[in-house]
Amino acid sequence: MTRADNDHPLVDPFGRPIEYLRVSVTDRCDFRCVYCMAENMTFLPKAELLTLEELEIVCRRFMAVGTRKIRLTGGEPLVRRNIMQLISALGDEVGRGHLDEVTITTNGSQLSKMADDLYRAGVRRVNVSIDTLDADKFKHITRWGDLAKVLEGIDAALAAGIAIKLNAVALKGFNDDELGDMVDWCGKMGVDMTIIEVMPMGDIGSENRVDQYLPVSLVRANLAKRFTLTDLDYKSGGPARYTQVEETGRKLGFITPLSHNFCESCNRVRLTCTGMLYMCLGQDDNADLSAALRQHGVEGLDAAIVEAIGRKPKGHDFIIDRRNTAPAVARHMSVTGG
Repeated sequence: MTRADNDHPLVDPFGRPIEYLRVSVTDRCDFRCVYCMAENMTFLPKAELLTLEELEIVCRRFMAVGTRKIRLTGGEPLVRRNIMQLISALGDEVGRGHLDEVTITTNGSQLSKMADDLYRAGVRRVNVSIDTLDADKFKHITRWGDLAKVLEGIDAALAAGIAIKLNAVALKGFNDDELGDMVDWCGKMGVDMTIIEVMPMGDIGSENRVDQYLPVSLVRANLAKRFTLTDLDYKSGGPARYTQVEETGRKLGFITPLSHNFCESCNRVRLTCTGMLYMCLGQDDNADLSAALRQHGVEGLDAAIVEAIGRKPKGHDFIIDRRNTAPAVARHMSVTGG
C-alpha cells in the first residue's frame, strides 16, 4: 500500500468504509473504575506491548488506505512513557492534511501538566471520562481518582485551546439522579457531553453489571423533562447519536450499545497495545498485526490489515440480563480501548 491507495480505501463486507482507527496505547490506568476493571488488576508485561515506533507504523499503514481519524485510548493513554512521541508524529500528519484529526480519550488525571504539550502536538479535541461531579462518589467509582485534579485538567485543556467532551457512563442507583446537573454543568463550562450505557466487557470483580445497567432511553426520557432536546444530524465519527440542549446550546450525545446498537454505520476498528486488531468491540475475532509486522514487515502488515477488514462482522451481540451476567467478551475495555 502507498498513499495513493487512499483512492481505494478499505471497505468492509457490508460496504462500510473504514476511516477511523482507535488505538489503545496501554492497558494500564491510574484509576480502577468499578464498571471497567477489578481493583487488583494484572496488567500486560511491558515486553508484550508494541513499541511507540511500531504503533506509528501501524497507524501510517491505516492512513495509507483511507483512515482519516485516529483516537488514542487506553487504559489511560497519557500514562504511557514518552507517549508525546506518538502524539506529535500523528499531529504532524494532521498538519500535512493526511489525517483529519488525532484525538484522545482520557480520565483527565494527566491533563493539568500535559495540556499545553498536547495542543502544540496538534490535538484539538479530548474526551474526558467523568461519571459524577461529587468528589466522594468520584473517589468511590474510580477507587483511586481525585476529582479536583481532573477538573483542574479540564480547565488547563480549555485554556490551552483544546475542546472537551465529557463522557459519562449511566449507572443505575449511582449517577442517574445527577446526570441532569452534569448536563447543566457542561453548558456552563462550554463543553459537550455524551452519556454511555455500561458495556459487558471483562471481569470487574464483585460488581454486577446487571445492577449497574441503566438504559440510555430512560435517561433521555428523564432529561427531556428538564431540557429541550433537539435531534441533530451531527456526526463526530463515533457511535453517538446527538441532540442539542436548547437551554445550554451544547451537544448531548447518547451511546447505546445494548438498548439500540450503532452497528449499521460502524466505520471503526480497534488496535490493542499488543497489536491485536479487533474489527468489532463486541466480538472476539481479531488479527495479530504485531506478528504480521515483526515477521513479514510492512508488506505482511498491509496484507493482514486487508484480510482482517474482510472479516469485519455486521454487528455485536452485547446482552445484559439476569441470565447473562458473565461479560460478553472476556477482555477488559482497557485492553481494547474505548
